Amino acid sequence: MSLKGQRGALCLALACVMGLLGGCASTGGYNAQGVAYAPPTTGTNAPVQGGVNVAPGSEEDFMVNVGRRTFFAQGSAELDDTARTTLDKQAQWLAQYPSWKIKLQGFADDPGTPGAQKSLSQRRAESVRDYLASRGVAPDRMLAKGYGRDRLVADCTDISCKAQNRRVITNPQEAADTAAAVQ
Repeated sequence: MSLKGQRGALCLALACVMGLLGGCASTGGYNAQGVAYAPPTTGTNAPVQGGVNVAPGSEEDFMVNVGRRTFFAQGSAELDDTARTTLDKQAQWLAQYPSWKIKLQGFADDPGTPGAQKSLSQRRAESVRDYLASRGVAPDRMLAKGYGRDRLVADCTDISCKAQNRRVITNPQEAADTAAAVQ
């Protein structure tokens, strides 16, 4: 076989190996829960399939399909229509999955002293708790705690940026873990 023929055979063999390896890499895999998934069938810029293999009733289900953040106006612990819509979805999910408890973590990034911010963040968490209780969530399934300026999403001066910090995060807690995790 000539040198040109040998190169051609080597290139063909290399192409076959690459094709086999490429095929293996694109056959899908398993997510963190061990559920099989298939790769996207469109180009590499296809949208990510978020939440496709989320187990119903899981913490991931709550975060992806319900939403866990409730936002507030500056200096306020009053719920607006958007907040009530989010909380209505949370109440429905909690009614469907009664084994979950929740920790409501309030935050503030508003003008005032650290003590005033902690007080406002506590009122925000209690406002969410009271609303969920009015929608049928048992109060003994909820703990409301204010953290003030702790755990800022963004440390900034722009008002639209600061708005991200004026929130309550609803964190589902598995019943078995609640005694330690909720305290």
